[in-house]
Amino acid sequence: MQWIPEQYWPAHTKVTVQVHGLSTGFETGDAVLGVASISAHTFTVSVNDEVMRVMPASMGKPTRPTPIGHFSALSKERTVTFDSRTIGIPLSSPEGYLIEGQYAVRVTWSGVYVHSAPWSVDSQGYANVSHGCINLSPENAAWYFDMVHIGDPIIVQS
Repeated sequence: MQWIPEQYWPAHTKVTVQVHGLSTGFETGDAVLGVASISAHTFTVSVNDEVMRVMPASMGKPTRPTPIGHFSALSKERTVTFDSRTIGIPLSSPEGYLIEGQYAVRVTWSGVYVHSAPWSVDSQGYANVSHGCINLSPENAAWYFDMVHIGDPIIVQS
């Protein structure tokens, strides 16, 4: 069974589910929320409604925009290979890449991540230069990677 509530549960909510005479339950943890602001070039992380960090970020450039909407952290990968061919860009293209990324939190199954991007640190906080991902400095990406849990919400807004 899969069920998704209409609203995010508050931190430390006790949840009980009963279906066909079977019962299970769990308690939610801290409410960790990541908000990417495309226009402000920031990624803000709040825990239990308290802003913990506002980080300079770089999102997708105009030709490869970061999707706007509400998402969930789908997976966490300490190391991941980013291959431009997966989004239709040949390696031989000036836009092509085959690189290893660190501290990657998957936002979409189509390849958008929040991740460490040392190559874009000079643009973070000022310009959107990625191929759709949310780029953070290595230090900030490692911090977020350690804070976030699978299922935590990530909001991308203009």
